Amino acid sequence: MDARAVIAKLRLKRVPTAPELAWFAQGLASGEVSDAQAGAFAMAVCLNGLPPAARNALTLAMRDSGDVLRWNLPGPVVDKHSTGGVGDCVSLLLAPALAECGAFVPMISGRGLGHTGGTLDKLEAIPGLSTQVSQDRLSRIVGDVGCAIVGATDRIAPADKRLYAVRDVTATVESLDLITASILSKKLAASPEALVLDVKIGSGAFMKTLDEARALATSLVETANAAGCPTQALITDMNQPLVPSLGNALEIGEVMRVLTGQRRGAIFDITTALGGALLHQAGLAETAAAGEAQIAAVLEDGRAAERFARMVAAQGGPMGFAEDWAACLPEAPVILEVTCEEAGYISAIEGEALGLLVVRLGGGRMVESDKVDPAVGISDLLPLGAKASKGDVLARIHAARADVAQEAALALRAAVSVAPVAPGLPPLLHERITG
Repeated sequence: MDARAVIAKLRLKRVPTAPELAWFAQGLASGEVSDAQAGAFAMAVCLNGLPPAARNALTLAMRDSGDVLRWNLPGPVVDKHSTGGVGDCVSLLLAPALAECGAFVPMISGRGLGHTGGTLDKLEAIPGLSTQVSQDRLSRIVGDVGCAIVGATDRIAPADKRLYAVRDVTATVESLDLITASILSKKLAASPEALVLDVKIGSGAFMKTLDEARALATSLVETANAAGCPTQALITDMNQPLVPSLGNALEIGEVMRVLTGQRRGAIFDITTALGGALLHQAGLAETAAAGEAQIAAVLEDGRAAERFARMVAAQGGPMGFAEDWAACLPEAPVILEVTCEEAGYISAIEGEALGLLVVRLGGGRMVESDKVDPAVGISDLLPLGAKASKGDVLARIHAARADVAQEAALALRAAVSVAPVAPGLPPLLHERITG
């Protein structure tokens, strides 16, 4: 086989065979396929698409281009993936809650991408904690604690790592087939027995419309189920942040407030919905509703907080984090109150603009080599529908310098709309896709 033959088939709208796609994925991982050939492949798929069987074959080929984890644990191995949003720290709540309910959760997560924050960046705001661990250490942590949230090693789906880098510079990121293969090749490499997908829709999500979100959710669910992993997707709302804080350490603070019973809200409801679906799929709850009740119980009584603290310690963070978390997290030297310039109701929040604002503050990366400042971000953001008087605090900017905070305040006001009439609030859960 050779790359040119595979690319020619795609260009002519013919379908490569599963062995051809497997060879191409191995060539991406080994370097036998050149960058030019990888780019041509991505563009051909982006323009002409793949039928479901070929998309499934490409996903498995990319999964099998590296290591596939194997487990021998006294309970089901489960996982969750989100397509990304602002203020989305669900994974940090869900992993310990699922572990407390009897599941094992080896969650391989990512860093910030575009305007969305990264789970690994958030965790690394905790002093000493490492998200880069060997597979042997990952196995020990999951076996001992029940959950771990880590980055992928170089041996997890290396074909995807190579192809993603090429897609990023060839305007082929948006291909539904390539998005599906990229997400699932990494998730399926962890060998979960059940998977739940949180597909976001709205101003703070990559998918802006319900049709776009439904198409992606359906592709992901059908492909994962075809690979033998029971999967469903929830299409959830991202027209405002899930928590009133954006930024790595600030979002860890929000997680701890939920885990210690100080906050509920949308983040709590999304976590219980995803967790309930996953417990039911994994056979740990008779129904999704029963699973939701289990997740809610361990969040409310502190058991998930203790499990989270054990995970933090196992990954190199401080001991007893659940009791002393506020003293452990870094704080920005400048905190600026941004006030409302007119009275009314919060009618719209441009989540993507707020996410990019956090990036510009230093809470994300403009280029891959940028160092993230874990302390910066936005806190105390008023939610959609909130009534505000002139002079009320709209949000607080956490910044490294006063001049940067002042610039951020202007951008924040531009991203939040105030109207004389209260808006209609979108539902938190739009649809379930079960395949």
